[in-house]
Amino acid sequence: WFISQYMSGFGNEHVSEDPRCPGALPEGQNNPQICPYGLYAEQLSGSAFTCPRPTNKRSWLYRILPSVCHKPFKPLEEGNLTHNWDEVEPDPNQLRWKPFEIPKAPQKKLDFVNGLHTLCGAGELRGRNGIAIHIYVCNTSMLDRCLYNSDGDFLIVPQQGKLLITTEFGKMLVEPNEICVIQQGMRFSVDVFGETRGYILEVYGAHFELPDLGPIGANGLANPRDFLVPVAWYEDRQVPGGYTVISKYQGKLFAAQQDFSPFNVVAWHGNYTPYKYHLEKFMVINAVAFDHADPSIFTVLTAKSTRPGVALADFVIFPPRWGVANNTFRPPYYHRNCMSEFMGLIKGHYEAKEEGFQPGGGSLHSMMTPHGPDADCFEKASKAKLEPERVAEGTMAFMFESSLSLAVTRWGLQTSNCLDKNYYKCWEPLKSHFNPKCK
Repeated sequence: WFISQYMSGFGNEHVSEDPRCPGALPEGQNNPQICPYGLYAEQLSGSAFTCPRPTNKRSWLYRILPSVCHKPFKPLEEGNLTHNWDEVEPDPNQLRWKPFEIPKAPQKKLDFVNGLHTLCGAGELRGRNGIAIHIYVCNTSMLDRCLYNSDGDFLIVPQQGKLLITTEFGKMLVEPNEICVIQQGMRFSVDVFGETRGYILEVYGAHFELPDLGPIGANGLANPRDFLVPVAWYEDRQVPGGYTVISKYQGKLFAAQQDFSPFNVVAWHGNYTPYKYHLEKFMVINAVAFDHADPSIFTVLTAKSTRPGVALADFVIFPPRWGVANNTFRPPYYHRNCMSEFMGLIKGHYEAKEEGFQPGGGSLHSMMTPHGPDADCFEKASKAKLEPERVAEGTMAFMFESSLSLAVTRWGLQTSNCLDKNYYKCWEPLKSHFNPKCK
């Protein structure tokens, strides 16, 4: 196993150089006439030059050859990756998917790029406002090829199998119950170690940030120091047979050839980086008297829209915690929402639907479509003795929530063959307990 090293802090100004080349970072300036070791200086901008300082994102990379040294891009088959939100008619029903199947390697080899499948999304790529939710299933490492996303940021949630992600900034080992974010334009390659599956939230038009804490105060939820950034690592490797650089651009894939590894960054500095976070480090806030606080208290990262207080996308988790609320129906309540809610399960059993909602599967409750606990959960929770109890022990469920109305793809509704057409039946046993003579 590769022993990963990291720097900590969310959005920090980091400085890193490969220890094989001490002094590779120029002193006192970004772009000297001649860089140390004969390197090329290259800036990667994640925001407009003129953004206010708190939102200005950029990093300087010092590399053996600049990334411009490649043959022209040519179209590449997209497979099940799409941003066509009009493939099928809209479907307002509650949707649930069984675990998405991972092909067996001998029959069908899939690497991370081949294994991308778009489930749903909304918005417009060229106008830089929208999101997409993808499922990845793969069984083979990427060999002499990398991907970068010109359209937006990838928030990757592994569910089965580790990912060793090589980026221009260094390497990250990301395991289930961790997440990582690869921001717009960053080149990366994914190694896997067997059958691998997970979820991706893609946002275009915004970057992820930590939510404001308001009355919670200065501490809580995801603490900035628990986010980890890779340290510089380079390879000076020639690839005579051709190294393939894949660009996801306006929802399509394009491939260009070059004869060297793109992971040739000897040193870098800046605040625009990939990063990872372990979900067990989340400081849970909860109601300790009665009723529920809204699930927004479980927000790990948010991508803000142009409307104050309204998220383009939130990444929310439901980690193990104590339930102590008195005189309260403790599971999630019945609900209709002006937001779209996609839920996934990394491990364990989700309390509101212990049977049909499985790790590696998902559910989508669209805008204003009602949802809530199944009949069995309602009956048990209504009669339970209200003592302090551990909730979600051994479980990690999460939600991608968006203010956009999401369209489901043909793959999601048909081709995947994972749609649970009996989902609606989990509410059918709910019965009336109404008695006008009994208050």
